[in-house]
Amino acid sequence: MTLPATGRAWHLTARPHGWPAPECFALREEPVRPPEEGEITVRNLHLSVDPYMRGRMNDVKSYVPPFRLDEPMDGGAVGEVLASRAPGFTAGDHVLHGLGWREYATLPARHATAVSAEAAPLTAYLGVLGMPGLTAWAGLLEAAAFRRGDAVFVSGAAGAVGGLAGQIARLKGASRVVGSAGSDDKVRLLTEEYGFNAAFNYRSGPVREQLRAAAPDGIDVYFDNVGGDHLEAAIGALRTHGRIAVCGMIAQYNATEPPAAPRNLALVIGKRLRIQGFLVNDHRELRPAFVEQVGGWLRSGELRYRETVVKGIGHAADAFLGLLRGDNTGKMIVTLDDGPEGPDGSAHG
Repeated sequence: MTLPATGRAWHLTARPHGWPAPECFALREEPVRPPEEGEITVRNLHLSVDPYMRGRMNDVKSYVPPFRLDEPMDGGAVGEVLASRAPGFTAGDHVLHGLGWREYATLPARHATAVSAEAAPLTAYLGVLGMPGLTAWAGLLEAAAFRRGDAVFVSGAAGAVGGLAGQIARLKGASRVVGSAGSDDKVRLLTEEYGFNAAFNYRSGPVREQLRAAAPDGIDVYFDNVGGDHLEAAIGALRTHGRIAVCGMIAQYNATEPPAAPRNLALVIGKRLRIQGFLVNDHRELRPAFVEQVGGWLRSGELRYRETVVKGIGHAADAFLGLLRGDNTGKMIVTLDDGPEGPDGSAHG
């Protein structure tokens, strides 16, 4: 087929100080380059926006390079191959790749992974069967060294990673699973649909007191997506030899001053706690086992997930800003497809 001459892509135009503002982003026309030998050109159907992208907007050294100003941003995407000059890929194939935030992408085929729309909804490869799902799996089972019978606390548990981490703990034999979330509706989701034993709205009162009520006998594992007062509360609630897997600290991503908490780090000594940060890219070898087990739980209905779907490339920056505010339940997806998804989020199970 004939490729379009141009497509739209989001650029970062200014580095935010504190919370990003809409004027930090611009949607611009970019030429669509035909594929060269070993490359494919993809029409993106669904884009991922993720909390880690906030860190890439700062010009600081980190585990992933910062976004460049006035150039297309990137991130996870699923799309349809329009043209291929690479063996193993033909027009019409669906692929997962890393050049999101745009309508069209030309990339080396070795950086794309074939996915099946028959095996799972395409959006699932950006969430439950993608990077967030593997993050939950690796963080709980490897970084936190989860063991059957552990009591587990997950912060930000209605998000893409947290909701899966709590359910994996439940399905792997946790004695108790507790989650925090930012609204009463999300709390009900955790207990009524995801099977958490208890959950609380962190906006309703001090996290330390609510966690103590939800887990009166303490916890063995804390899966940290938030940091700050959640981390302080978890340190207080952890039993001897407890483990903390630090996935993210979204509470301070937009902070301009150092966080006040945790103020009780000295407890790490007497309790002999272990705090382990981790990156999902260090655990790629776990992916086959992860896909096999989580895929089976999805087919059986034992594991459920949610997506918040925002329609249209023009709303990608809004979706990202909404993610930072906690507007999403489950994975935040920007869909460019004209499918049946609505803008208010879709439930899957």
